[in-house]
Amino acid sequence: MANDEVILRFDKVSFEYGHNHPILDEVDFSVRNGWKVTLMGQNGAGKSTIFSLITGAAHPESGSVHITKGMSIAIARQVIPRDELDLTVREFFEKCFSKKVYDIDPRIDEVLEVVNVKAPHDRIVRSFSGGQQARLLLASALIQKPDLLLLDEPTNNLDKAGIAHLTQFLMDYKKTCIVISHDAQFLNAFTKGVLYLDIHTRKIEQYVGNYTDVVADIAARIEKENRKNALLAKEIQENKDKANFFAHKGGQMRLVAKKMREKVEEMEEQIVDVRKEDKTIRPFVIPAQPEVVGEILKIHAYTIFKDHKPVTKKANVSVKKNQHLLLSGPNGIGKSTLLESVAKGGKGSSIAEGVRVGYYRQDFSTLNFDDTVYHALASVKESVGEEELRSTAAGFLIDETLMKKRIGTLSEGQKGLVALAQLVLLRPGLLILDEPTNHMNFRHLPVIAAALNKYDGAMVLVSHVPEFVAQIRIDEELNIGKE
Repeated sequence: MANDEVILRFDKVSFEYGHNHPILDEVDFSVRNGWKVTLMGQNGAGKSTIFSLITGAAHPESGSVHITKGMSIAIARQVIPRDELDLTVREFFEKCFSKKVYDIDPRIDEVLEVVNVKAPHDRIVRSFSGGQQARLLLASALIQKPDLLLLDEPTNNLDKAGIAHLTQFLMDYKKTCIVISHDAQFLNAFTKGVLYLDIHTRKIEQYVGNYTDVVADIAARIEKENRKNALLAKEIQENKDKANFFAHKGGQMRLVAKKMREKVEEMEEQIVDVRKEDKTIRPFVIPAQPEVVGEILKIHAYTIFKDHKPVTKKANVSVKKNQHLLLSGPNGIGKSTLLESVAKGGKGSSIAEGVRVGYYRQDFSTLNFDDTVYHALASVKESVGEEELRSTAAGFLIDETLMKKRIGTLSEGQKGLVALAQLVLLRPGLLILDEPTNHMNFRHLPVIAAALNKYDGAMVLVSHVPEFVAQIRIDEELNIGKE
């Protein structure tokens, strides 16, 4: 394919999920060979749907998706499907191909080196950490050597070294790439254009420039449109007042009033529909269990993984009410394993009697994917009233339509918002958070950080996003990767 040749084009593509749930409305955009493009949009806007339409996993209701004949496409998904978690590494990569690949083992070794993972081919996928699974997802796309690479939130769960490694790879990558991500610094390093999916108009806006350029362009455009509308509104009101005044005078003045009303109508037509900003979740508080005092959590031992083998380490960590503990260490060291052990009351830690535990898992496995959103929130505690439930849900952009949906049909970002709403309703004494920024619209992050900063129960946090952690009061850090 020649450089700058259009290899992908959406022509008036419309798509909806089920009845009365439109996602795209006559969307038009094109991508040229060799471009590296960001796909932006609010949680639940339909970014992953765009990818499904490109790969052929979904089909338009109307319009058409044009792809250069013979072009290969591969996607690195957000999460490993649950039915693939019990596969071996070899089986996981074999599923990437429709036909048997006889040299699969050397190919796996080659692609694992690219994503900086060392693992035996018979290791079970479930046993990898969230960060290592993110690298496996990327490797599953790269092993296919596609002409068009689709990356869906590839930095989720990656530590600083992992993000740096991925960034450099994409900077050197010669083929076409479309990335869904909310990580501005990561995106600015390699993307040269942005496709913005507007959740309100359900159309794509195409911009030239990096992520920061586009956010600034959109803000400037909104300010300009608001200014123009404000001036028009003032002039319209003045003409309406004059028209009313002259209309009461009678005679020739009524003709003047009629002309003024016609002018008002013309000016009203000039008012532009200001581009609606993505909605941000409302500021919220996670109330702490009031009767819990003193030491809430004690960690006296934990397990880390070195060369895929478990090693037990001793510790002496105490987390009291109104104390925040940051758990740090590289991908694969055992942070999520420790959090899960703590949450389940495993060996090496103890939680004070009677303490309610709020556990935000990075894979959302604390949610029942067959539940409706309403049931997921209502089941948190029996005493929650209907008004409190719906008010809490609304603060997390969960409307009546979303309430009726099954958890499994939501976007990853929407699942995260449901999990946060559950924590608010639960009023936990101990809050355990494993990568709460994953999949989240960047506009939500300061609101979430502010809520965690104010939480006055005991909290244990894992996050690889330093800008997020910097906004939260941390009283102690346990680096389980430190020698």
